[in-house]
Amino acid sequence: MLTKIVCLYEGEQGQGTTEYGLVLGVIAVGVVGILFGIKLEVYNLYDKSVRVIEQSARSVGLLD
Repeated sequence: MLTKIVCLYEGEQGQGTTEYGLVLGVIAVGVVGILFGIKLEVYNLYDKSVRVIEQSARSVGLLD
């Protein structure tokens, strides 16, 4: 009987690691999904910032 209990305990040692790995995988997939979802917004914000900086530089004569 004691041997069976010890075998059950020893068989579950890697279970916690596996669960943490699965949770980490789900979080990683979620982060990647969010990044792909906001990709266009980030690009548009960057593009608008570049245009505003270029326009400001042209207005003071830094760019021709």
